[in-house]
Amino acid sequence: MDKSKGSALANHVKNLIDPTLTWSDITWLRGITKMKIIIKGVLTGEMAKESLKYGVDGIVVSNHGARQLDGVSATIDALQEVVAAVDGANCEVYLDGGVRNGNDIFKAVALGAKAVFIGRPYLWGLAYAGEEGVQKVLNLFKEEFESCMRLMGCHSLDEVRTEKNLVVHESYFKSRL
Repeated sequence: MDKSKGSALANHVKNLIDPTLTWSDITWLRGITKMKIIIKGVLTGEMAKESLKYGVDGIVVSNHGARQLDGVSATIDALQEVVAAVDGANCEVYLDGGVRNGNDIFKAVALGAKAVFIGRPYLWGLAYAGEEGVQKVLNLFKEEFESCMRLMGCHSLDEVRTEKNLVVHESYFKSRL
């Protein structure tokens, strides 16, 4: 392998990204499909509002595993801003990245995510014990989520979604000292 050209993985990822893509490509896509259009990689309210201008049906708050950029925002930190930016629009918001247990799922749902994606834990379970390992991860997440609901006094998913201030940023407490 020629080391002067970087790693094979870096070159592969570079070839997957089309630098000519623009927001107007969403308009083109809307014109050729009746399927829902969900955009991934939104980390700010500004980007979420821009997405709405082009009629997206959903937004995935994602930093792509933070593999591409050092210091990029954690998805859970960006979620609330994105949810607020699309408030009232017909646009669902999902969270991808940083989910490591059922408590993380609770936080994301309480902050407005319709659903979460769990890439790495799923793969860890698969590597550990194949299909059975994946099932164990999913069961553990479910148990942790339900336990967190009980500890937070929530009896239903609707309560998690509608109760205010179930989850706040740590700065909420620092500002009150």
